[in-house]
Amino acid sequence: MGKFLVSHTLPSPTAFEEAGAIGKAVKAACTSDAYWIGSWAQLNEQGKILKIFCEWDAKDVQSIRGILDKIPKLPVDGIWPMAKVDGEAYR
Repeated sequence: MGKFLVSHTLPSPTAFEEAGAIGKAVKAACTSDAYWIGSWAQLNEQGKILKIFCEWDAKDVQSIRGILDKIPKLPVDGIWPMAKVDGEAYR
């Protein structure tokens, strides 16, 4: 399994409650080939979500795309292979 970063720019600022329903749909659609690990959300001044950056473990990009294609309210900016770097490793 590889690590991947997926970014999503939301069409309009979204409350966490709204985004929660999308998150549940994504989690329910995960498979052994692609699994959502967690996310960072970029917020505006009102605390609404503008953009989401998600970490995935997956066999390949197509495995992630197959899941996200089932979630119509979640636009995909891109899916990129990544390596996670921990700042503590550089102390």
